[in-house]
Amino acid sequence: MGRTATVAVCTLNQWAMDFRGNFQRILSSIQEAKNQGARYRLGPELEIPGYACGDHFLESDTFLHSWEVLAELLQSPVTQDIICDIGMPVMHKNVSYNCRVIFCNKKVLLIRPKKHLCNDGNYREPRWFTAWHKQRVLEDHFLPRIIQNITGQSTVSFGDGVLSTPDTCIGSEICEELWTPASSHIDQSLDGVEIICNSSGSHHELRKGYTRFDLVKQATAKCGGAYLFSNLIGCDGERVYYDGGSMISVNGELVAQGPQFSLQEVIVTTATFDLEDIRMFKNAKRSRSESASQTPHYPRVTVDFSLSDGEEYNLKPVTDPVEPHLHTAEEEISLGPACWLWDYLRRSRQGGFFLPLSGGVDSSSTACIVSSMCHLVCRAVQAGDKTVLEDAQRLVGEENYVPSDPRDLASRVFTTCYMASENSSEETRNRAVSLAQQIGSYHLNINIDVAVKAILTVFTTACMVVPKFKVHGGGLRENLALQNVQARVRMVLAYLFAQLCLWARGRSGGLLVLGSANVDESLRGYMTKYDCSSADINPIGGISKTDLRRFIQYSINRYKLTALASILNAPPTAELEPLTNGQIAQTDEEDMGMSYDELSVYGKLRKQKFCGPYSMFCKLVHLWQDKYTPTQIADKVKFFFRSYSINRHKMTVLTPSYHAESYSPDDNRFDHRQFLYNAQWPWQFAAIDREAKRISDCWKKNPGLMQARNSGKSDGSSRSPVSSTRGGTMDSNSTSRTGHAGSSIMGVTVSTDVLDVKLEPVDTSLPEPDAPSIDTAINTTQGDRFTHDPLCLQVNRKRSGLQWKMLAKAAIEKKGGCNHHQQSDHMDPSYQDLDLEKWKYSSLDGRAEQDVDRLALHCGMETPCDAVNLQTVSCS
Repeated sequence: MGRTATVAVCTLNQWAMDFRGNFQRILSSIQEAKNQGARYRLGPELEIPGYACGDHFLESDTFLHSWEVLAELLQSPVTQDIICDIGMPVMHKNVSYNCRVIFCNKKVLLIRPKKHLCNDGNYREPRWFTAWHKQRVLEDHFLPRIIQNITGQSTVSFGDGVLSTPDTCIGSEICEELWTPASSHIDQSLDGVEIICNSSGSHHELRKGYTRFDLVKQATAKCGGAYLFSNLIGCDGERVYYDGGSMISVNGELVAQGPQFSLQEVIVTTATFDLEDIRMFKNAKRSRSESASQTPHYPRVTVDFSLSDGEEYNLKPVTDPVEPHLHTAEEEISLGPACWLWDYLRRSRQGGFFLPLSGGVDSSSTACIVSSMCHLVCRAVQAGDKTVLEDAQRLVGEENYVPSDPRDLASRVFTTCYMASENSSEETRNRAVSLAQQIGSYHLNINIDVAVKAILTVFTTACMVVPKFKVHGGGLRENLALQNVQARVRMVLAYLFAQLCLWARGRSGGLLVLGSANVDESLRGYMTKYDCSSADINPIGGISKTDLRRFIQYSINRYKLTALASILNAPPTAELEPLTNGQIAQTDEEDMGMSYDELSVYGKLRKQKFCGPYSMFCKLVHLWQDKYTPTQIADKVKFFFRSYSINRHKMTVLTPSYHAESYSPDDNRFDHRQFLYNAQWPWQFAAIDREAKRISDCWKKNPGLMQARNSGKSDGSSRSPVSSTRGGTMDSNSTSRTGHAGSSIMGVTVSTDVLDVKLEPVDTSLPEPDAPSIDTAINTTQGDRFTHDPLCLQVNRKRSGLQWKMLAKAAIEKKGGCNHHQQSDHMDPSYQDLDLEKWKYSSLDGRAEQDVDRLALHCGMETPCDAVNLQTVSCS
């Protein structure tokens, strides 16, 4: 005859150091577990004080208040007739441990310390706790007097043991012990443990849910038994979001699963299984039985309480297996950051959010996440969640308000603002207005030119010079400073409006400023320090541009936000430089000197694959083998690391962001690296150059290697995940202006859509191509001098083995160098005997002078090298 047992895993939205609120949520979960017939209740890791207490775990108050909460739980009638598994810190022999305290009917049964601490990524547990290294050892722990007075016990077993009830055996793991190669559940299962309970504080990362589910499923697939996984949910005061997903697996099959994203504070998931099914499954695995007969013994703590007790112990139906519910990355972006924002908003007790809405993908993604939050709130209220209703009423300041329409709720808690300047286009303004209308936010249109001019007047008066944009004849420093002042004015105005907007509308409170810099821009440092990327919190700061574009498409379909279509198709731009004929002349990828797809690759190799410059180059030689030459790849890697190291200091003031990617550059806790670098990386870059030359020489000596390298690519496919995002997708043979075909240095690229020049590998014995006829080109030079904005190339055919073909009427031959540099130019002596040709180009596709100007500021002077590179040299 079977014996069924009902158990419960609890998902709690705890808040670090909120002992009163945490106690109430724990007590509520125990009551709900009993209501559902459970006789064992498992809660998440460190649920009494909250997981993210940080250095508060070094304070005696944290231990004291945790024992006080436990005392309240022991005395409560709610905790009677159920085994309660609670998480809290415990000091044993003057050493602090992350523990499970298991009690039943006012008796503490066992204190089980964590055996493997998490010390990577966002976790720094060894800073506060010590791992328990005494395998299968129990010691006496002297209980505090406030506990002794309730339980009548002076000591309790402390250590690596298991519980033995009249009908089963129960073991424990704590979070990281499931992920470590030396998991305890294998040995416990072999020693007769039938139910293993894991209390976790596992945070959300995109696509991580699949890994977590597989680990829980496999925990019982080989050895049998029931595996209970309980996780936190919500924002407990840190950058991470705990994404729930508590589940129960029996004999390798999922039988119960809680929601991964939810606004509920208490979620209880139960399952009923037959203990005899577990025993028969274990016994049928003969190899398991052989191993079990030789496994060391775990010390048992005897418990006079049965999970299958009562007259109905064999009458309850068992829970059938279910299919796991796992979200797509787009759904995760829609739900995770939205829940995180709601927790932060209600717990900070502010009146809503303020977002500078530019009409681009990033700020629009942030707006969509706030819109998703409003949808979640309305659905939770309709489902009868009283806590969510009370929080919403307090936020809007109306005690009778019942949110039912997400657009109406957005109009009360979400303010957006388009901050125009003389460099802003009508298209982006219209996109911002349309999106705000569809989301329902309270929208403002302002102009920042007055403030910008006032600041520049202060500088001009003091220094007696007037800075100019480069298109007006200014230099690089002037151009950058004029862009930065606009960005920083927007930050100042954002905080001003966030503080006073609700006051102007006759409401109390203030607004939290939302940032909208994605993880790739942070990695590259493509942001102004203390601009609109400086905010209170940033829901997309850990999400890549590639995933955000997919999320925008998802939002179009899911929430019918049709205004996003034009935003998705527009080229990303900061709109900080003057327009050309009223049209945008500046794009993000061109400014960065690399595409967002390339940035994602760099970020993953740097952080996830632990690559320095040399290792990254070696991997990319294979990954991008059908797109770039080794020298081109070397230039790209060096430019990325140069840009990264120069801008690393910006990570020290990065806005607290939702952690969603494992390659985030956030240096607060996740990515510990210096912020002052030698940006030349002389040793590392020299190693790259040697390896690039070695590979190139090998291919020259063995042409068959080049053919083998490109074999199997006849369908035009590529191993590279890099593709242009300008105006949608591009053909695999197309070229973006960010360097997909053509070499670059300092982020400048010669690409075919600007100059109509194509690089092709050829036999160096071929005759040189004829120069284009002067009649077929436009001469933009003035007399014998170069104009101020020429693009000058030098081609070294002997060393590179590459031949330039002029495919359009866009070039004339120009002998000699720039007049500004004729007396000061110098060339490495090793290059003096090389044949050089200098060409000057101008585009004929309608973007002529502006494109050429951006590609080569001032007078371009080239240093010959293995591939055709550009190096900008400023005019004196």
